[in-house]
Amino acid sequence: MSSKIHSLHTARLKNNCPTCFGTDGMEFTFTQTEKETLFFKKPATKIDNRLYCHTCKNDIYPVSWTEDIERVFDYNKKIAETNKQYLKVKPLFYILVIVAIVLVAAIVYLLIPTV
Repeated sequence: MSSKIHSLHTARLKNNCPTCFGTDGMEFTFTQTEKETLFFKKPATKIDNRLYCHTCKNDIYPVSWTEDIERVFDYNKKIAETNKQYLKVKPLFYILVIVAIVLVAAIVYLLIPTV
């Protein structure tokens, strides 16, 4: 089983950074983890977010967000959540289902006495 991280949405902010007070370096990134096995691919339901300031090279944690940053975060989170949940089944899953059906049919055919 492996997992990949996909970037759903990235947005630059014009708000003041709470650390360095710069107005041109903050960026929101929304990511989602996708689990992949031999049988299927499925994204996680949780969407992770990160606010990073490129000016002062720091992560900005929600404790220090202002009301303006929270409003921009809520708006961008709605955009990032538009991706749908899905379950993508791989060909190996279909092969195993068909083999299981054939085996059950063969066992039933052999166990039922013929007249």
